[in-house]
Amino acid sequence: MNLADKLKFYKDFPKPGINFVDIIPLIQSRSTFRELMDKVNEEVTATTVANVEARGFFFGAPLLLDPTSKVSNVIPIRKKDKLPFASDDLQKVAIKKEYGEDLVTFRISDIAAGEPNGDMFEINILDDVLATGGTAAGIAEAMNKLKIVKDGKTYGVKVTKFVFVVEIDELAGKEKLESIAPVASIIHI
Repeated sequence: MNLADKLKFYKDFPKPGINFVDIIPLIQSRSTFRELMDKVNEEVTATTVANVEARGFFFGAPLLLDPTSKVSNVIPIRKKDKLPFASDDLQKVAIKKEYGEDLVTFRISDIAAGEPNGDMFEINILDDVLATGGTAAGIAEAMNKLKIVKDGKTYGVKVTKFVFVVEIDELAGKEKLESIAPVASIIHI
C-alpha cells in the first residue's frame, strides 16, 4: 500500500497560499493505520515521545500499547491555555509556523514521568507534518535547555530524534532540524 495515496490536500487552508495536508485518512482504516504505526514504531528510538496537539496525538499513545515499542511515556504538547499545570511546572514555547506565530506548552512533570537513560531524559518529538520545522525546533530547543530533578538527582534533557508522518520536502524543514537531531519521515511529498 502506498500511504501517500491516502492523503488529502486542501488548497488555501487555513489561509491563502497554504496547501493543507490532511492526514486523517491514514487513521480511518485499521490496516492503513497499522501499517503506518509499524513504520512509526521502527523510527522511534527513545522511551519518551513528545506529541504536538492535535493531530500529533494520534501517533504517540498507540505506541504505549504496542508490545514491540520502546515507548513508555508520552508528553502532550498543547496550545496555550489548554494544559492544566501546577506552579513552576509549565513551560511556554513561542513557535514560528509556516502560516504564523503561536505559543505551545508542555509540563516538566510529564518529562519526569519517564525514565532517564544515564544522566539524560531522551525524547523523540513525534508529529504529523514537517513543513518549515518551526514548531519542532522551538520545542526541541526549549527541552534541551531543561534540567529535571527526579528522586533527588538532576538530569539533562535531550531531543534525540524527530519523527514525522509526512514531510513536505520543498519547505526544507528537515535542514533546520538536522542541526538539533536526526530527522525521519514516513511519507515525503
